[in-house]
Amino acid sequence: MSEPVVFVSHGAPDALLMAQDAVASWRKIGQTITQPAAILVVSAHWENRKPTVSLSDAPETLYDFSGFSPELYRMRYPAPGAPVLAERVAALLATSGQQTDRDATRGLDHGAWVPLSAMYPEANIPVAQLSLIQNAGPETHFKLGQLLAPLSDEGVLIVCSGAITHNFAWLDWRAAPDQRPFPKAETFSQWVADRLTAQDVPALLNYRNAPFGAESHPSEEHFMPFFVALGAANGASFMRYRPHFTYGALSMDAYVWRG
Repeated sequence: MSEPVVFVSHGAPDALLMAQDAVASWRKIGQTITQPAAILVVSAHWENRKPTVSLSDAPETLYDFSGFSPELYRMRYPAPGAPVLAERVAALLATSGQQTDRDATRGLDHGAWVPLSAMYPEANIPVAQLSLIQNAGPETHFKLGQLLAPLSDEGVLIVCSGAITHNFAWLDWRAAPDQRPFPKAETFSQWVADRLTAQDVPALLNYRNAPFGAESHPSEEHFMPFFVALGAANGASFMRYRPHFTYGALSMDAYVWRG
């Protein structure tokens, strides 16, 4: 695996303004990776009935959120698109009989441009996105990641962007950055790290049976990018980044797998 596979917990949309510890981790991840030829992002904020690739050669910065600081809406991430990479992704999925849709106008949602703004602030690396499969679970997304694994040997950095914990009922919007995390969120975040260390893929795929697993994800879409990354990493060794939780209960853990 020549390029690593990255999973980031992207936090709330205002992470670039409010989660400086996480931003520092994303910046460090970008600095430790030789500049790739292109980036494929799999974000929790794009789901379709079939996997869909973005073909735009100049993707817009999408503000797919509301109610945050006006400063956030002035930010842009003007990276070029990567339609050739998108077609390569569709070809890889076709090897398993998986049909892939194409979207000629899709921009970069905040699950993509927020972490990339810290990882590669120059915005000079072509980026394509691949959607999640709506209502599909961990095993389906793990297999999707396995199909993407050859990209790492082709100079493509796979960045999967979601959340280790994502229960809004647990959040404390006034929490200090160094405040002790909500115990259930902390327990599940550590369980994920422990199961990764043990290479216990079956347990991870059945995470809803883990302590506070189902509670950590009342809906599953924010955890599915993790399984795409896990599949694409193909058993490689990993490094865990552990920035402060945000809003008391959003684990900001990131993982980088290297062959």
